[in-house]
Amino acid sequence: MEAEAAKYLGAGIATLGMAGAALGLGNIFGNFLSGALRNPSAADGQFGRLILGFAVTEALGIFSLLIALLLLFAV
Repeated sequence: MEAEAAKYLGAGIATLGMAGAALGLGNIFGNFLSGALRNPSAADGQFGRLILGFAVTEALGIFSLLIALLLLFAV
């Protein structure tokens, strides 16, 4: 296998982390919505944790994109 092909394969595999981040975001917001519909009075107290979970999950997705771009253009 050539080095160029291995570089493209590695970058493609690294982008799978973005799919995991998308699944994580759907899970976070879906569970928050489910909980907020069951107990609307507690939804305001959990909103900060929702945003924190969103930020951490999105950061991991952006990190995997960064790794893929580094594999493509820096090596």
